[in-house]
Amino acid sequence: MRKKILLVEDDAELVELLTFNLKKAGFAIGTAADGIEAIKKARSVGPDLVLLDIMLPELDGFAVCEMLRREPATASIPIIMLTALSSELARFTGLDAGADDYITKPFNLKELVSRVEGFLKLKRGKVA
Repeated sequence: MRKKILLVEDDAELVELLTFNLKKAGFAIGTAADGIEAIKKARSVGPDLVLLDIMLPELDGFAVCEMLRREPATASIPIIMLTALSSELARFTGLDAGADDYITKPFNLKELVSRVEGFLKLKRGKVA
């Protein structure tokens, strides 16, 4: 069964690029364009991993991450923040909010896919 990734990003061009490449790598992709939609979809879809932008409409990625970590149904889903915010403070804030990894834009697509695969292997190892 294909692993499900929830891609939370409001840039339509980036959503298209990432969706194409992640599907090519064998993943099923769901998307959300704002923070509130992200919370709803994470609850209903139960993704295996969340790729989360920080600068989102409605609710920013830091808040989304914190909310997902507080809920038992979503607390163990790996979250990778994928953002243009590259400051040390933003990185620490993201990790303190509960993100498992923090990748800044621009990024290398192969590295992103490798990190996604790595977190999914770790998750599978914890479950087994």
